[in-house]
Amino acid sequence: MLPYLHEAVARVNAPVRPVFEYIDEPARLSSHMNKSSWRMGGGAMQIWTDEARGQKVGSRIRLSGRMLGLALNVEEAVIERTVPIRKVWQTLGTPRLLVIDHYRMGFELSPRGEQSQLRVFIEYALPQHAFSRLVAWLFARYYASWCTRSMVQDTVRHFAEGSRQAATFGSAQ
Repeated sequence: MLPYLHEAVARVNAPVRPVFEYIDEPARLSSHMNKSSWRMGGGAMQIWTDEARGQKVGSRIRLSGRMLGLALNVEEAVIERTVPIRKVWQTLGTPRLLVIDHYRMGFELSPRGEQSQLRVFIEYALPQHAFSRLVAWLFARYYASWCTRSMVQDTVRHFAEGSRQAATFGSAQ
């Protein structure tokens, strides 16, 4: 288990299966990072998947781009996929990231009548390089919160355009 954990939870206005099918697509979950924004330090990330499109155990996903002018890249592999309730992926090799290092990330769905409860989580370590560790100490928790919250909010919005759903966010160390 990695030393830091952050999660976001919300109710989605759709049954488990269509929600799983929607968020099983890696590009949908990472869409908050593919647009230049101040949260991305003025940069953006692009995503590539293998022929399995990140939808099988062992499937590979690669993200690369820029943040604060620095080149970033990370490769991930799907390590668990239980349709329609859970999917987990983790970093491979040595990620080149700014505020977090190795991570394990995923989502879980549970039925709530005609709705679903969605939990997105990230377990992560801080970078080892001195400069990155300082930046991470300042921003890692915020970044993890933004990532998990964005994934949940984008999913809620997709299934309930225009309505506000209650969401909770949290972290643990």
